[in-house]
Amino acid sequence: MEQGSPTGTARLKAPSWKDPRLLIGILLVLLSVSGVVAVIGSADKTNKLYAAKEPIAVGQSISADDFEAVDVRLGDVEAFYLTVSAGLAEGDVALQRIEKHQLVPRQSLGRADALDRKPVAIPVETALPDQVVPGARVDVWVSKPDSARGFDRPVLLLPGAEVTAVAPGSSALGASKSTVLLVLVTDQQMPELLGAQANGAKVSAVWNPSGVRQ
Repeated sequence: MEQGSPTGTARLKAPSWKDPRLLIGILLVLLSVSGVVAVIGSADKTNKLYAAKEPIAVGQSISADDFEAVDVRLGDVEAFYLTVSAGLAEGDVALQRIEKHQLVPRQSLGRADALDRKPVAIPVETALPDQVVPGARVDVWVSKPDSARGFDRPVLLLPGAEVTAVAPGSSALGASKSTVLLVLVTDQQMPELLGAQANGAKVSAVWNPSGVRQ
């Protein structure tokens, strides 16, 4: 009995380059590879952002000379920082303190009328810890004079006031005897502080390590 191939059994054939299924498979592989390459390329992309050359105080006018361009890769959070391509707006000031080499948050710059705090000089007679530097927080206490030429019990007037500058004070003879702090004060707090100073109140500053703000 002659043996032959069973009927109904499909013969295996080598795939042809003209086979559309093979072409679709190759296309899918190429698309997958190109997608991976694109993802890796975007993840490795850096942009030029502004960083402060030196500390910048609140209210300080800024210019391009205050910053340096640095190449960084921030991904999605880059939108919150100032890029070199976006540039600087003429006439802007610092609305918050910017530390040396810190990237510049977009919200840290703006017009002067957007400032909600102003620097006020406070002479301090007592010694201050080394931690009281620009950017630190202090509690400002006030003792008002009483009728007996003494002073009332101290009252906390400015909790967590931000220090923007520290300078040595001097007496009439030029001998250093105090420290002058520039602290940032809101418009609502300003009248009471200025009134206390005008009336000869004793003003003291205490370092606030917790950093609790006004």
